[in-house]
Amino acid sequence: MEFKQGAEVLSSDGQTVGTLKRVVLDPKTKKVAYLVVEKGFLFTEDKVIPIDFIKKVTEKSIELKADKSKLDKLNKFEETHYVPIDRDTDEPEAFFWYPPLSGMNMGGYPLFPQPVYIEKTARNIPQNYVPLKEGARVITEDGKHIGNVERVIMDEKSERATHLVISSGVLLKEKKLVPTHWLSDVSEDEVHLSVESGFLERLPEFEHGH
Repeated sequence: MEFKQGAEVLSSDGQTVGTLKRVVLDPKTKKVAYLVVEKGFLFTEDKVIPIDFIKKVTEKSIELKADKSKLDKLNKFEETHYVPIDRDTDEPEAFFWYPPLSGMNMGGYPLFPQPVYIEKTARNIPQNYVPLKEGARVITEDGKHIGNVERVIMDEKSERATHLVISSGVLLKEKKLVPTHWLSDVSEDEVHLSVESGFLERLPEFEHGH
């Protein structure tokens, strides 16, 4: 299976629910657990789609086993919570009065109502998993930005990412196929390799379908 950013995601009843935004994987085992589908079309929020919901993947689309009514019940990728501030430990970034000041009137709440809440965003994926962006920078062992992640290739049986396709760019004149065992570190915006840029440049060009 090849996951390409922007691929159309379809429900089992043929409705377009959104487009592929991220591939969520365990950076140690390379196991792919979820896809993040971008809001739009039928989704009003980015959704986390379990990998076992996938029925079929083509170059341009991802077909799911569930219809829209079931997909609507899936977790949002990110959810915002309002947490009471702990003045000894929490930094007061993005904090809010509660009740909201807009609801105050002359005979209502005091000037500075308590308690104070902090806005915090949580992601509905396992803690150690990385929501890899296709388009993430690829950095070689010698510190060069060699290209960007164009797609993730997963073995359907093991559900593990086996390769990344790296786009051509300033240093790479051709697309390259990189095995995931060359990855030394993975974050959502950046992938670090254990091989040098010169080695990658000597690899044959990746051609889809070969």
